[in-house]
Amino acid sequence: MQRIELDKLAPEAHRKVVDLFLYSQANIETPLLNLIMLRASAVNGCAYCVDMHTRDALKAGESSQRLFAVSVWRESPFFGKEERAALALTDAVTLIGQDGVPDGVWDDARAVWSEKGVADLVMAIVMINAFNRIAASTRKTPVLTD
Repeated sequence: MQRIELDKLAPEAHRKVVDLFLYSQANIETPLLNLIMLRASAVNGCAYCVDMHTRDALKAGESSQRLFAVSVWRESPFFGKEERAALALTDAVTLIGQDGVPDGVWDDARAVWSEKGVADLVMAIVMINAFNRIAASTRKTPVLTD
């Protein structure tokens, strides 16, 4: 059961995270943003966000085969160079440790994305990690729709 509804109890703060989502939507192509949000949500174990972003990606025309492969993106042939760099950066930022993002991951992202592009990716990853933590800590759960 959901513990609290942060969007109702802290609407101004919640709106800031929504604003970051809107920024990400405006600056990252929808298919890539959907992959980033799905991957971070899976890594974070956020069932609510995995459900939402999978449904959103399907509605936007993403293939179910690619969505299923997000969990094993490194072993999958379904993702291009730019997507692979973004997914690696997503993993590194989401699982950030004492040493931060490894140079190799950063260098790979910079090899295919401009500085602004990498900045936008980082902000999108920060955004979805914030939403994952909101949903997981408040026990927001998906509802079966089929």
